Amino acid sequence: MRLKLAAGNWKMNGTTAALSELEALARAFPNPTVDVLICPPATLLHQAAESVRETGITVGGQDCHAATSGAHTGDISADMLLDAGANAVILGHSERREDHGEQNEDVRAKARAAMDAGLKAIICVGESLEQREAANTLDIIGGQMSGSIPDQSTGENLIVAYEPIWAIGTGKVPTLNEIGEVHDFIRTRLERRFGEGVGRSVRLLYGGSVKPSNAEDIFGVSNVDGALVGGASLKAQDFSGIIDALQKA
Repeated sequence: MRLKLAAGNWKMNGTTAALSELEALARAFPNPTVDVLICPPATLLHQAAESVRETGITVGGQDCHAATSGAHTGDISADMLLDAGANAVILGHSERREDHGEQNEDVRAKARAAMDAGLKAIICVGESLEQREAANTLDIIGGQMSGSIPDQSTGENLIVAYEPIWAIGTGKVPTLNEIGEVHDFIRTRLERRFGEGVGRSVRLLYGGSVKPSNAEDIFGVSNVDGALVGGASLKAQDFSGIIDALQKA
């Protein structure tokens, strides 16, 4: 049985004052029936982990380096994230792929490092609007999966997030049928590569303009095990509506 997951990606947002939103979320969900994960900027990670230490909420990182240590100014290793209190890390987000030129092989190396350190790797896949309009979505997703997901993946250390690039922060959302098509495709590919046991145990998240008003419908789609949420995770009130919808799904 896959435990559903509501994951919040704060991206490059938040200073110490933002921790009050995390604390409010913890008060609202002292014993959530789904997993709740917040990925704040690295500057807040340790403080965030301390603030939710004895609650039902966990924290994660937004990226990590493939190396365990070394001369990589400005980068953070998976071991450092773990030491700061993280239990997961987002990898291969479209904003990393676009802004930093990350390729599938880069994401795969980072995911291996994260898994070796004991972190869950949330690997993001998704197509551009041009690729969607050219009917290349499944080819793009399949290639990203093959190139980005390590062979050591299991249902314990891998989470896959489908985030159509054209829907992130735009208010545009694929139809429920389009979301279902991609999630069913991802599930089938995972089962084919890793076997039914592992393939069925990996949680699949949808991300891209998820908000309280559409979360219930999205969570009713086949093979959607939760959401990776951007802007709506910054405020406890907004994210609470999404968590509520997931708990009812």
